[in-house]
Amino acid sequence: MGFSINSFALSGNLTRDPELRSLPSGVSVCSLRIAHNERFKDGQSGEWTDRPNYFDIDVWGGQGEWIAQNLAKGDGIVAQGRIRWREWQDQQGNNRQSVSFTADNMSVLRSGGGGNGRTQRQSEEADYYGGGGGGFTPRSDVPVDTPDTTPPPAQTQPADDDIPF
Repeated sequence: MGFSINSFALSGNLTRDPELRSLPSGVSVCSLRIAHNERFKDGQSGEWTDRPNYFDIDVWGGQGEWIAQNLAKGDGIVAQGRIRWREWQDQQGNNRQSVSFTADNMSVLRSGGGGNGRTQRQSEEADYYGGGGGGFTPRSDVPVDTPDTTPPPAQTQPADDDIPF
């Protein structure tokens, strides 16, 4: 069998509070929904526009429990993990398909200070476990004021004492 990679990395803001549930086996799973903006240039108007994409993500075990206790709608996160394809038949006999995202690593991208009804301690813990910084607003890597093409920056000659690698 050949080499394959199954991974994703998504950033965005929670569209609702995390939902924690326990399976009959006792394992916890936290369900999240994030919105990530995709920026594109409208072909007719020439204006840059944001289009939201929504992703459902599951986080298992203790990490999911921590997220359910400490994050809320609007918080920014980065999730990394695995993608899973599922197929099944519904009650009417129709074939159904879905893609699910399971996060193995999560980072919180929000400022501390007890926002969203959290205590100061919860905010400090969130900062310790990956938060901090000055908040997060998902954006595309395409700046609003950038034309379709931008010339590359001018090349400079390295100084004699610069190492060329």
